This record gives sequence, C-alpha cells and structure tokens, in this order.
Amino acid sequence: MKKLNLALACLSLAGCGSRDEPPPKTVVTVKAARAELADVQFSVRAPATLFPREQANLAARLTAPVRELRVRKGDAVSKGQVLALLENRDLLARKSEAAAAVADAQAMLRKMSAGTLPSDVERARGQAATAEAALNQARKIYERRRQLFEEGAIPNRELLISETELAQAKTSYEVARKALDLLMNQSREQDIQIAESRLEQAKARLALVEVELGFTEIRSPFSGVITEQFIYPGDMAKPDSSMFTVMDLSVMIARAQVPESEAEALRAGRDCAFAPIDRTDTISRGKVTVVNRAVDPARRTVEVWCEIPNPPGSLRAGVYGNAVIFTGQAPRSVVAPLSAVQFVEGTRRGSVLVVDGKRIAHKRDVEAGEVFDGKVQIKSGLQAGDTVIIEGGFGVLDGTEVRIDEGAR
Repeated sequence: MKKLNLALACLSLAGCGSRDEPPPKTVVTVKAARAELADVQFSVRAPATLFPREQANLAARLTAPVRELRVRKGDAVSKGQVLALLENRDLLARKSEAAAAVADAQAMLRKMSAGTLPSDVERARGQAATAEAALNQARKIYERRRQLFEEGAIPNRELLISETELAQAKTSYEVARKALDLLMNQSREQDIQIAESRLEQAKARLALVEVELGFTEIRSPFSGVITEQFIYPGDMAKPDSSMFTVMDLSVMIARAQVPESEAEALRAGRDCAFAPIDRTDTISRGKVTVVNRAVDPARRTVEVWCEIPNPPGSLRAGVYGNAVIFTGQAPRSVVAPLSAVQFVEGTRRGSVLVVDGKRIAHKRDVEAGEVFDGKVQIKSGLQAGDTVIIEGGFGVLDGTEVRIDEGAR
C-alpha cells in the first residue's frame, strides 16, 4: 500500500512539472520581397472599346439591280476602288439622248451667230425695200412735175400733190427702215440668247445623266477592309439599305470612359496605351487625340480617344479592354509588390508585414499611390530595402517569427 501511494505521488509531481514548461514557438514559412526605388508613371485607367479611325456604311444613291460584285467580305480595298456595279442600260440610253440634244442646241447657236434670220426679219426687209422703191418713184414724179410747173405746163395744184406724195413716201420708208433695224438688232440678240440658254439646259441634262451613271459604280471612299457585306449579285440596291461596311484599320481609336473625378489631368497629346481584356500581356501604345469637353450625364464620365497605330492589323474593331492614360511621373519612388499590401476597402491606405533582421514580422501602416504592373507606389510607411511578406502572411500577427522561402526572394 505504501508503494502504491508513493507511485501516485511521483506521477502527480511529474504532471505538475510538465505544466510549467513553455509551449513550443510557432514559425511561419512565407515568401517575401524587398521594396525598391523606381520611377513611377501616374496614370488614369478606364474601360475602353476599339473603333476604326474611319468607317463608312455604303449605300446606293439610286434604286437598281446589282449587276456585278467585285469584292467580298474581308477583302482589302483602296481609295476609289469599284466595289460593285449596278444596272445602267437605261441611263446609257438617256445619256445618248442628252448628248444629241446638246449637239442640236450647238448647231442652232451656230446658225444664229452666223446671221441667219427668222422669217419676220425677212418680211421687214422686203417692206423696207418696197418703201424705198416707192420713195424713189415719188421723187422722180415730183422732179418731173416741178419741171413742168416751171414751164407752165401744169397748174400749181399738181405740183402740191406730188410734194405730198413724196413726203408720204419718205415717211413710209423711214418707218420700214427703222422696223428692219429694230428687228435685226434686238431680235437677233434675243434669238442668240435663247439658243445659248437652250444649249446650257441640254448640257445640264447631260451632266445630270453622267452623274447618275457615276452612282451605278459603288466606290470605296478610303483605303481599308470590307468588314460587312449585305448584298449579292441580282439583289436590288436601294438608298435606304447598306451594301458594304468599310473600315480603315491602319489606326485604331480606343474610346475610354474616364470617371469625371479623374479627368482633370487629361490632355490631348499625352501618352496612352490599350490592353485587351483577354490579353493583358498585349499592350499597344499611342497618343491621346480627343478629350471630350462634356460629361456624360448618365454615367458621369468623360470620353477620351487614344489613337493607336495598327500597321500589321493585329487589333480588331470592337475589342473591349482597358485604356491607360499617362498623366505624370514620380522619379525614385518606393515601390513594393501589390500583393504585399492589405488595403482598407475603398481607400489608398493599408498595411504591410515587414520582416526585420531577426526574421520577426511587424505590421506597418502605409499610404499607397499609383498601382501599375503588379506593383504599388508607397508614399509613406515603407523604405527602400525593407523586406515585406508577399505570400503566406494571412493571419500572421505582429511579432510572429517567420521563415522566408529563399527561392521566392
């Protein structure tokens, strides 16, 4: 019995001794990186969609069947190239008729200019000749009777009658001559003006038909690519229906919607870039060409155009992505990996876990700035050369000893 009690006492003392020993220290394995100095570019980021520099939806100017289609969807075209031909036989017939009318009007004008006179002028000329002959006859009779009167062969009354007849003949001749002069001067000028007017009208009708004939050739307004085709040979082309869509893809425009609060620093001429939403590794750079002076009242955004050269045609119209407009630069700023910062939601403030020389993690509050390429600018709270935890730091408390995975540094 004494031996049993002694054993129990020893077990009791052993248990008490184990409770006084300190628990084993926990060491957390993490990945870390050093903060460094780098030149930081300030930028504004916004969703954007790519548009071609030029785009045209081509429709016919008149209603006619499609006689020939010379391009298809996807074909590259040059400026002025004929894309399609419309039926034009009726216009060709009208052109021949209009050309004949021009020739007729030109002949009539030449006839008038050469001095060929109308019938009423010829009639006036005959009347003037008749009046002149009557005047000559009256003058001869008067001279004969005046001689006879002087010889006493006839009475004075016969001489007076001859004088009256001569005066009447003179008056008739003068009236006929003035009428002829009036017709020859005024009528001829009026006839020439009428002939010239008819010639201009005929030329205008011919020009109109030639313009309509030009409308039967559907041409590309600029060099580009056929991105849509809505019509085929035999279809009826109409002014209210598009036939083709042509896009100039040599230069693309990324139209971004920048929040109103971030638009103050935007200026035309600044550098910009665009990355498709599904290809973030592909970045195309360009220049800002348009900053809208009005704010979209529904979205409270400002539209910005980033013009991007696209010589190989790698970018396609309608692609959605993100545009970056560079607004300034901060040289030699402290930069840390973005994964090192735990942000307070909706702010630029946050915290990082800094590892000291004894490999103890310390929580430190920081103020962040520009975010770019998986990195973040640290305005305060961190210095270049500090080691920060970038992976495995979730739940690590201030003062925790850590083991750094050297392969990740």
